[in-house]
Amino acid sequence: MRQVVLDTETTGLDPKSGHRIIEIGCVELVNRKLTGRHYHQYINPQRQVEDGAMEVHGITNEFLVDKPVFAQIADDFMSFCEGAELVIHNAPFDVGFINAELRLLGSPRWRSVSAHCSVLDTLALARGKHPGQKNNLDALCKRYFVDNSQRDLHGALLDAEILSDVYLMMTGGQTDLVLAQGSDGQGGEDGEKAQSEVATTAIRRLAASRKPLVVPRATPLEREAHQSMLELLEKSAGKHFW
Repeated sequence: MRQVVLDTETTGLDPKSGHRIIEIGCVELVNRKLTGRHYHQYINPQRQVEDGAMEVHGITNEFLVDKPVFAQIADDFMSFCEGAELVIHNAPFDVGFINAELRLLGSPRWRSVSAHCSVLDTLALARGKHPGQKNNLDALCKRYFVDNSQRDLHGALLDAEILSDVYLMMTGGQTDLVLAQGSDGQGGEDGEKAQSEVATTAIRRLAASRKPLVVPRATPLEREAHQSMLELLEKSAGKHFW
């Protein structure tokens, strides 16, 4: 399965008010492994970046002056994403901006995101797993022990890389059930109240070129010996469940 973890930065909050995309960052997953392939592009939005947005991502109007416009990068970007499942945190925001850019483009080839990709919203996924808790990307990094120490400002490629780790942990990371103990070293009511599920295994990225894992199979002789042991246990211990 091919997935593209995607994030964007924009001039403001609403494409209906004329706001545009200024940065796109994507990383590729195939069968839940990072492949090393990515897409990253800054874009001249042909309008001013709002001060509030600039405080979030730090991308200035001066920096964007010599960058290509969306029409110049649309084919490369959409070709990278085509056929994949897009993994996006708060997907309606990013998808709404991408669709707005495609409408302005007016290309007969690229109509809308849904015409070329499926979409998985990790914010909706997190809300289902952790109802009533904070589920922004920083909160999820803390919950799943994903390093986001370099995230002083939002950046599309960095956020996509961080989200890929969070997504993998959220959908397949190992967890241990930890029971807090009182000062006497015992559990009890306070300990039960403090019961929490904590992720304890960090993401270890596997190279795409690694050899397939060897799965040993029992030999016919081993299977026969196993069956003989089960029959022996049946006679000596009565009915059992395996």
